[in-house]
Amino acid sequence: MTERQMPILLVVDDEPFMLKLIIHMLANLGFFQVTGCSSGQAALEWVDQSDSPPDIILCDLNMPEMDGIEFLRKLVEHGYGGSLILVSGEGERMLQTVEVLALAHHIKLLGHLNKPVPPAALAAMLEKWSPVSPRIRRTVEQVYGADAVRDAIANDELVNYYQPKVAVASGRVIGVEALVRWRHPRDGMVFPDRFIGVAEEHGLIDELTRVVMIGALAQTKIWQDAGLMLRVAINISMDNLSSVEFVNHVVGQTAAAGVTPRDVVLEVTESRLMKDIRAPLEILTRLRMQRFRLSIDDFGTGHSSLSQLRDIPFDELKIDRGFVHGAWANQTVQTIYDASLRLARQFGMETVAEGVEDQEDWEFLRRTGCDLAQGYFIAKPMPAADLPGWIEVWQGREREWAAVVA
Repeated sequence: MTERQMPILLVVDDEPFMLKLIIHMLANLGFFQVTGCSSGQAALEWVDQSDSPPDIILCDLNMPEMDGIEFLRKLVEHGYGGSLILVSGEGERMLQTVEVLALAHHIKLLGHLNKPVPPAALAAMLEKWSPVSPRIRRTVEQVYGADAVRDAIANDELVNYYQPKVAVASGRVIGVEALVRWRHPRDGMVFPDRFIGVAEEHGLIDELTRVVMIGALAQTKIWQDAGLMLRVAINISMDNLSSVEFVNHVVGQTAAAGVTPRDVVLEVTESRLMKDIRAPLEILTRLRMQRFRLSIDDFGTGHSSLSQLRDIPFDELKIDRGFVHGAWANQTVQTIYDASLRLARQFGMETVAEGVEDQEDWEFLRRTGCDLAQGYFIAKPMPAADLPGWIEVWQGREREWAAVVA
């Protein structure tokens, strides 16, 4: 870092010796714009009153009067927009939990350090920091109403993107997941988390799912006619399963597209707890009898649960990204991943790991024997026209890796 880029730091710790020690370490590392506070309240007052608020706060957790967890919440209430490093003698699982809380507060977290703090680890943590451009401002996300979503469906503004799913052992591309986007005439490409919930709340999800399914099935037929024999995964909401007529819609649309049910994976995400299991259970069982593949999505989160595995004949279990990315370096996350993998095997289900973000994630899946993977390390969701070219590039990467291993 140049002197002009040097961050302003604030150290918060109620132990006088530890406070002085960390400040001394920072000075040895070349950081001289450092302030120390012995309580959360004093730190908040300094943040509020300073003409140059801190770029990075190093915060202890176990402090009297205001502990570090309460201090995080207060920082958000006081409009803090800088970065945070947790410094504590608490156990690893406690620190990981507080990290999740900090991220939920939308605080930029650089990581955590265990006491006593090694100078090298402190230096490496500070290297993660980068100054925020003054031009960058937090934007308020557009909130879309039911009428806007209804018009998007009627005006053919919804478009499918496709994210590849690959076999971990061989690297072969075996299918894609269809992910809907809204090509908004004013706001550009809008992601599904901005409108799917609206569709579910206002009775529009059946029509939205119909549009996504028709498009995905038609595209799958085009690929198959061109020699790309791919499965297509389509997300369905539990709200789609409230009427037993849904079975006829799915069977009819698949037949009309000329696609076999075995090439269609229906990914079930339960965003809300089922009040009545009878209709969903009948629909999913009948679809399975028709040889559609069923996948339980985001397993381990929300309402995706063991009771669903007990009651519904799923073929596939998708391990949520929160239990995949970085699992190789996080024992707690790896334990949950391993349990999910074993559970799927015991049920005779195929496993799909979501959120594969880097080479380390990929190698971890290979070592542990996961069946399928998807994530940004493999490919981001893409327009249908881009998929054949991407497959050629991916196969070239796989050949290079195989040659290196050999």
